[in-house]
Amino acid sequence: MSSNSLTLYLAILGGGVLAAVVAHGAWTARKAAARQPKRATLEPMDGSARAADAVSHSELDNVPTQPMEDRPGSGSKPGLPPVKRTGPRLDALVDAIATISIDTPMSGDHILLHVPTTRRAGSKPMLIEGLRTDCGEWEQPQPGVTYSELQAGVLLANRTGGLNEIEYSEFVQKIQAMADALGASPEFPDMLDVVARAKELDAFAGAHDAQLALRLHARGSAWSLGYVTQQASRHGFLPGALPGRLVLPSHEEGAPPILTLHFDAQAAFAEDQEQATLRELVLSFDVPQTAVEQQPFKAWCAAGEALSMSMDAVMADDQGHPFTAAAFAAIEGELGKLYEALAARDLAAGAASTRRLFS
Repeated sequence: MSSNSLTLYLAILGGGVLAAVVAHGAWTARKAAARQPKRATLEPMDGSARAADAVSHSELDNVPTQPMEDRPGSGSKPGLPPVKRTGPRLDALVDAIATISIDTPMSGDHILLHVPTTRRAGSKPMLIEGLRTDCGEWEQPQPGVTYSELQAGVLLANRTGGLNEIEYSEFVQKIQAMADALGASPEFPDMLDVVARAKELDAFAGAHDAQLALRLHARGSAWSLGYVTQQASRHGFLPGALPGRLVLPSHEEGAPPILTLHFDAQAAFAEDQEQATLRELVLSFDVPQTAVEQQPFKAWCAAGEALSMSMDAVMADDQGHPFTAAAFAAIEGELGKLYEALAARDLAAGAASTRRLFS
């Protein structure tokens, strides 16, 4: 091979290698570009678009941020026992309330170790509540919850009478002992003021207490207890918690019954209910204990008429006078005035604090 041919051959071979290197470089660059995220192109904004964008950012900047558990309505934090919303609650209308300050939050477990063993002062019930640190709601202390404040109260009056000096002193002694054990500082209302409030509230309650009752007398032969139970059950009555009572239960969970049908308790203990005989029943309802919305008066009238017809009985009052339509109308008018007086005192019939006062 001549020198000229060799030179030409080497030039062609070098050009091929160079082309291969260039092609490989281009392929590598294209592959790397495919792996990179695409970037949005920025275009200039006109004046109106820029103003709208500024307004939207301004509005977002003014929206406060909150942790999920701190937002209103979220209740207690996840993992903690829910807030106790059932059972009696302290109310300044009917309770004398002492505040109990604590230096640092306390667990419900620790508080429960030192609460009084008996939650009564004489004939008046006592309540102790704590302010939850997780949601800021008052409740009776329970394990697994931390409280930042405490308060204790004693009922000012109930159907046994008003709170007196001896009962209030017992309340103070019990709460002071609990506070000492917890290292807390209680502050009690003045005794003279408390007793004066109790007397006034007791006088109001005594003037506005009412329990309506009608008697059902057998016209002919006496009824067996089994027969009475059977007839009453047809009108929605169930056996009561106490012997000698059948009750028409309330639609509200935990509320007292709407109506109660009383009979001789001795008959309830008879071995054979068919042998236990009755000649009189008493159908009643407790006015302050039953909410107006449940229409207890209409239920009382309807049940009395239905039972008197099905059991061949006479409806009469405590003096033995038969009930008439005029008598029912007169009672309904007086009942309306009573409901208005209770509501004007913020003690509507059937409310939780009203039930405590008239207990």
